[in-house]
Amino acid sequence: MRIRGRGEKGNEGEVGMKRREGGVIVSSRLGAAGCVCLRVNAFVDFLCLHIFAGGTMPVSRQATQRSNPTEVGEDFFGDNYIHNFKDNGVHTDFVGQTSDAATGTASIVVNDAGENAIVIVAGANMLLGVEELQGARPAVSRAKVLVCQLEICPQTSLRALRMAQENKVKTIFNPAPAIADLDAEFYRASDVFCCNESEAELLTGSSVANVEEAHQAGQQLLKRGCGSVIITLGPQGCVVVKAQGLTSTHVQTTACATVDTTGAGDSFIGALAFYTAHYPTMPLEEMASRANRVAAVSVQAVGTQSSYPFRRDLPAELF
Repeated sequence: MRIRGRGEKGNEGEVGMKRREGGVIVSSRLGAAGCVCLRVNAFVDFLCLHIFAGGTMPVSRQATQRSNPTEVGEDFFGDNYIHNFKDNGVHTDFVGQTSDAATGTASIVVNDAGENAIVIVAGANMLLGVEELQGARPAVSRAKVLVCQLEICPQTSLRALRMAQENKVKTIFNPAPAIADLDAEFYRASDVFCCNESEAELLTGSSVANVEEAHQAGQQLLKRGCGSVIITLGPQGCVVVKAQGLTSTHVQTTACATVDTTGAGDSFIGALAFYTAHYPTMPLEEMASRANRVAAVSVQAVGTQSSYPFRRDLPAELF
């Protein structure tokens, strides 16, 4: 759950994992590029790894006040994540540490084309509940934008979206990791429902391999009660479908040399939240176009947060 102050993933599934000698996570499947698989608890050890902070920072790097209600473990990753929030100007008033679970992690495989597949171990993320959400109510009610996804308990995300709507706060929902039988209330609680092509496929049961199929999938999702739908398509840009006027628009992106697509969706959504908060009258298609350009910068570097550009690194015309 992410709050933008006033002043990118794919198919989800229970992954068969077991602990072997040496403590290595073994998954019964590794999804295709763009796929996110969810596991609530697992033991993890590494033979070789690169550690990057996760995809929660794109808006603060564009100079927006931001809070991130969350739970982390009382461990190395949790301690470092709190320090990372503080270093990047993210308020930690609603960040809790628990001894009941380890900090959530994501194991990411990136191929030579820069495409990624992710296995998430949710850990402490799933302990963010009603009590913590109520504690964050003042921040939610004062916000301009609330961004939610499914890396925490789905019902907590849904409660947060409803809380935002009650306070006339704009809501952006990213259904990742995707759930095939997503509660219908999520659609009605989303001013902007933003997903990638693999998430759209799981939610609609239809192929979303090109722009035309994205238009059709967007119309299906819109009929479920969203204010508008954005389906991101990687190098093909995105499709924006709006209830107002029943318009469907393909928004192209700029070609670039892709190094690592990890976090590109979060970069896009973070930029979208920034423009929603600071330029509320800007057409959604223009917001999406600018968010495409921000995300295009992020895929040209390795990692998630490490790849997100600061405002000073972006062209002035984006602001």
